[in-house]
Amino acid sequence: MFRRSQHFYDAIYAWKDYRAEVDKLLSIIRDRAPAARTLLDVACGTGKHLELLREHYEVEGVDVDPEMIAIAGERLGEAVPLHVADMTGLDLGRTFDVVTCLFSSIAYVQTDDGLRQAAASMARHTAPGGLVIMEPWFTPDAWEERHVTANVVDEPDLKIARMAVSPPLTDPLTLTFHYLVATPDGVEHFTEDHVVGMFTHEAYVAALEGAGLAVEHDPEGLMGRGLYVGRRA
Repeated sequence: MFRRSQHFYDAIYAWKDYRAEVDKLLSIIRDRAPAARTLLDVACGTGKHLELLREHYEVEGVDVDPEMIAIAGERLGEAVPLHVADMTGLDLGRTFDVVTCLFSSIAYVQTDDGLRQAAASMARHTAPGGLVIMEPWFTPDAWEERHVTANVVDEPDLKIARMAVSPPLTDPLTLTFHYLVATPDGVEHFTEDHVVGMFTHEAYVAALEGAGLAVEHDPEGLMGRGLYVGRRA
């Protein structure tokens, strides 16, 4: 997973419009759970969504990566509780009106069994009548082998080129990212292997319904990857 790139994460994804995404989330939540007061963001990363969502809800975050949680803590301060935990075995001892899992982070559970465990874990942390909002990754039928990607950061004291070539489809799939990073201290190169699950639409629906949720699917979602909204009875 993330081995050395945590502190470059926000720079690499500076193109991402978190405000627009949160506005869409607010519209969904206000329409389906207008009385919602509390929200848990699973796989919260560096806390960029939470930074905006806390303007509207009492929020908490969880991520499996301690360095990501440390960065989120610096951003959000002590007022926002943050937890280091795996989404497949999460147990915070309380429920929330809304549980989110965004930016395709669900792919890191790798297997169908992991997907079912994560969905069940999120459902357990959702109050009656509350929502689980899950943003999927690409489905197997949308995978494009040998597709070349590059992200470039060009700041005064930070230059980054992150490149990858999509491998043949496997289950799970290993993506290797190559980083070339330049700072005033020098230039370094490193790689990261990200192992992710390639889940079908049917697998997402089955996992959420199996967790006791009534499921809606928006094929567009926050950024074109779709969105699943599950309501707990």
